[in-house]
Amino acid sequence: MTRGGTAALRVGSLMLVMALAACSGDGGKPPLETFTAEEIYKRGEYELEVGNPRRPDTALYYFSEVERLYPYSEWAKRALIMEAYAQHKSKDYESARASAQRFIDTYPGDEDAAYAKYLLALSYYDQIDEVGRDQGLTFQALQALRDVIEQYPESDYARSAILKFDLAFDHLAAKEMEIGRYYLKQRHYTAAINRFRVVVEQFQTTTHTPEALMRLTEAYLALGLTDEAQTAAAILGHNFQSSPFYGDAYALLKKQGLAPKAKGDSWLASIYRQVIKGEWL
Repeated sequence: MTRGGTAALRVGSLMLVMALAACSGDGGKPPLETFTAEEIYKRGEYELEVGNPRRPDTALYYFSEVERLYPYSEWAKRALIMEAYAQHKSKDYESARASAQRFIDTYPGDEDAAYAKYLLALSYYDQIDEVGRDQGLTFQALQALRDVIEQYPESDYARSAILKFDLAFDHLAAKEMEIGRYYLKQRHYTAAINRFRVVVEQFQTTTHTPEALMRLTEAYLALGLTDEAQTAAAILGHNFQSSPFYGDAYALLKKQGLAPKAKGDSWLASIYRQVIKGEWL
């Protein structure tokens, strides 16, 4: 668009806003029945982007009015996806999910269905709290992000969903590590091992795997299970030799006259054999 065209568009939008505002004599919401669907929609768009961007509820009023007054129009369809966006922007995640799902149900073949699905996933993802809280929303975010990736693999939203999926997955591993560290500190070694094992077996592609292997070395040594401790350190050395956690595990073994080495027939020994064959990590 040329500079002149852009200026004309801004003037047109401003005139529309003034016209709509002039219809509100008492300072409340203007009566909109005399305006077209496009005019009401653009007022909502203006409020969201320029007029009152910190108060998405103002824009929501106009988008919902487009739906109410012109329910079968193309502008009503656009307004619905913008409702979901505005609700998400205002952190009304439950309403954003409802609007996004309504769009998907009503317009499943529309080109914006991928964006609606992505917004629905974001409504879970953006609620993921600090590691210490319940992680139910993280699981829901992972499922919703997976839906975007699988149903719209060629879309830009799929690429973003993959990144967020990896971050949410890492978040779950961090939760297991936090609990495991707590048990380890309390000398509840078996409980700690169970948590670290989950990370090694189910979250092996995350950033927490090296520490989980080092903590397993520490916990098994505390229990006197040296074969398992040496095997955990051997896996750590095979896959993450440059990690500082490998240095920590090596030092723990050395204090007891031991060295990283696959020994015994534990679950870790099975993983070690898979590593050597290139079937793991």
